This record gives sequence, structure tokens and C-alpha cells, in this order.
Amino acid sequence: MKITDIKVYKVKPRWIFVKIITDEGISGWGELISGTKTETVVACAYEIGKRVLIGRNPFEIERLFQQMHRSFFRGGPINATIVSGFEMALWDIKGKALNVPVYELLGGVARDKIKVYSWIGGDRPSGVLEQAQDRINRGFDSIKMNATEELHYIDTIEKVDSVIERVSILRENFGNKINIGIDFHGRVHKPMAKVLAKELEQFHPMFLEEVVLPENYEYYKTISNLVSTPLATGEREYTRWAFKKIFEQKAIDIIQPDVALCGGILELRKIAAMAEAYDMAVAPHAPYGPIALAATLQVDSCTPNVFIQEQSLGIHYNKGFDLLDFVKNKEIFEFKDGFVNIPKKSGLGIEIDEDYLDEIAKEGLVWTNPSWTHYDGTIAEW
Repeated sequence: MKITDIKVYKVKPRWIFVKIITDEGISGWGELISGTKTETVVACAYEIGKRVLIGRNPFEIERLFQQMHRSFFRGGPINATIVSGFEMALWDIKGKALNVPVYELLGGVARDKIKVYSWIGGDRPSGVLEQAQDRINRGFDSIKMNATEELHYIDTIEKVDSVIERVSILRENFGNKINIGIDFHGRVHKPMAKVLAKELEQFHPMFLEEVVLPENYEYYKTISNLVSTPLATGEREYTRWAFKKIFEQKAIDIIQPDVALCGGILELRKIAAMAEAYDMAVAPHAPYGPIALAATLQVDSCTPNVFIQEQSLGIHYNKGFDLLDFVKNKEIFEFKDGFVNIPKKSGLGIEIDEDYLDEIAKEGLVWTNPSWTHYDGTIAEW
């Protein structure tokens, strides 16, 4: 079997899908992260794909990963997401060719079902009580919310109080029947991070996520020593080498690698195995499109220290579109009682509606992150 072509699709609202085509009629799907550099990612995907993949054996996943990853100036999120997208497409091809789900090629299932959580509140969190009730009505017992809107280096106690009020109202109405993950989203600088973390401890969060920006990771240890709440991070890290510093620091309790950024399916599995050696849990990041989520479920199925999975059906940043819009076998994303079943179909287990994909891709994609400022006009973290 040889790779004969690649196709890249820009898909609303903010997704980039890749298709690897072979000479035996078997194709594989992958997904890239757009961010604010869609055209750069697409151009680079064609450059790497045509230079490395065309004419190659798609079964040689590790060899192709190494060739795509290794260069004198390596790394960076653009190269990482391109390698990740192509890598998951290669696994999709191999699983389909051998007529097995990808997890069967990675050691087989390690669990019976996968626990999931649902987002509430939005970017500037509001309406959390109503949204949490909706998720409970739909069978979820775990939710995650942004802690706060933008916070300056030193900000007002009023903003801190608003965070406490939002979390408090959930505990008052639902008690400990729901698990609450709280995402600082890197919006909180070091001086305010310790204030918020300490104030939130009383509500026993499931975890606090990205309490500071990952480039300030040395402060994870300070927060870890301050509170008993589990700390989580990892959505902006890529490859096992970037995660190495987190493991060695021994401050983080939960890592959150993203299959569409960290290097793909096998790289996510390797990172999770390293975490297991440090007695750390895994909660993979997956707020993007259906292919990335399907690929993540394959890793979840065979990875014992994954304890919960993010899902983004109809919510989060996918405004105007649902993951199911592009999927024929919609049962792959059926969530019941806070769980999703192990996928059964071969490859990634997902069947893409190519006719609808072609239609939407013709409209193009212009995605940009929100741009926020503080009260004094300085640029805020989003």
C-alpha cells in the first residue's frame, strides 16, 4: 500500500481536516488545530505532506512520525499539529486495512466505558446554574467551567467574589453530586492565582486547570504546596519532551495532552504512559472537531490512567455547528449517564460525511481568537 495524495479541508467553525489517500482505496482522516494561523497551517500541511508522505507506506507510522518531527529547527505548535493530524490519519488507514479499531493495535481495551464531562458557562462565565442543570438532566455528573473573565496582574476582590459566587451556587444547588473542574485558562497571573486557588479549595473542585500560563510552569509547585486541590495542565504542550519538565517537577496531578497538538495518537499514548509512571492521571484535551475527539477516544479506550474525557458536542467554541453535522455514524458520540461507549468500528471508528464536508469547506474559514483588554487598555490573556 502506498500514499498517493493528501487533501486539506478548512471547515467552519474552526476546524482543519486532512485526508490521506492510498492506492488501495483506503483513506484516513486526521484533524489539525487552526488557532489564528489557518492559512499557515494549511500551507505547511501540504508542504510536509507532499515532501514526506506521498509514495510512502502508511503502515510505517513511527518512521513517518520521526521524519515529520525531526528537523534542525523542530517543534512549535504549527509543526506539532500538522504531525498530529497526519499521524492520526495514518492510524485510521492501518486500522481500516486490518479491520480493527486503533486501540486494538495499542494493546486492546483497558476499560468498559469512558467517563466524560461537559463544558458550561462560556468564555466569560455566566448562566452556570441553568447550564449545569441542563447537563445533569442529560445524564452528566461532571462539568467544567472557566473560573473567570480576564484578570489583571493584581485585580479586585470583587472579581474574586464573582468567581466564588458562581461555584458556590453550584454546590448549594447540587451538593457534591457533581464534579466541578475549574479552568483558569492561563488568564490568571501568579499574584492572583494563589488567591483564587486558595478561595476555591473550600468547594473541593475536581481539578484546577492551567492555574498560570504554561510558560510560567515553575509556579505550579507554589500552588501545589498551597492547596490540596488536584492541578491539571497540558493542552498547550506538545511531544513527550515538552511534558518531561512537568513530570520532573512533580506538582501537577492531571495532564491534559491534546491528540491534535501533542504529536498524535501514539505520542499521546506515550505521554500517558510516562504519566502513569509518575502516578498521574490523564484527562485529554478535546474541544475541537469530531475527528480529534474520535482519535482521543481510541487512546482513552486503551489507557488505564485516563479518568475522564472532555467532550464538546453542541457547546464550547463550536458556534453554529455540532460535531455530529459531519458524522454519519452518530452513535460514536452517544453520551449516557456521564459516559460514552468504547468505539467498535475499524480505524478511528468515525465515518465522515464527505458530501457535507465538501459543501461547507467551499465557504472557507476565517477563525480568530477573541481579543480582550484590561480596564486600563493593556492586552489581556484570552
